Amino acid sequence: MSVNKVILVGNVGKDPEVRYLEKNVAVANFTLATTERGYTTQSGIQVPDRTEWHNIVAWRGLAEVAEKYIKKGTQIYVEGKLQTRQWEKEGVKRYTTEIYADTIQLLGKKPDSTESTGAVAAPPADALQAPPPAEDDLPF
Repeated sequence: MSVNKVILVGNVGKDPEVRYLEKNVAVANFTLATTERGYTTQSGIQVPDRTEWHNIVAWRGLAEVAEKYIKKGTQIYVEGKLQTRQWEKEGVKRYTTEIYADTIQLLGKKPDSTESTGAVAAPPADALQAPPPAEDDLPF
């Protein structure tokens, strides 16, 4: 048995870059920053904040939702799996590790749709995750 699962909560580092491939399949790429807060040890040594940057990849409907609702600075919850790719550039092997998103939830305040900023109201939470089980599936 093995498990490949990642759960992240952080802020989007740049607007998603969305491409449409064959048969109109959408793929979105963006970065997500997660920050581990700094602290002071008992001996008075200060440990600074530590920020990690993650490359997020969303496919199909999730990519289309990302294109509409996710912008730089948006706080989101991402659930997915780690995947590493390799390629060769000028004879040198290169690697990148990405999070392939299965679920994305928008966090924080919803934009006020009455403002004149052109902001789009966030979708309902269930638009970004799997539908709930049918009533017949309940265990009681």
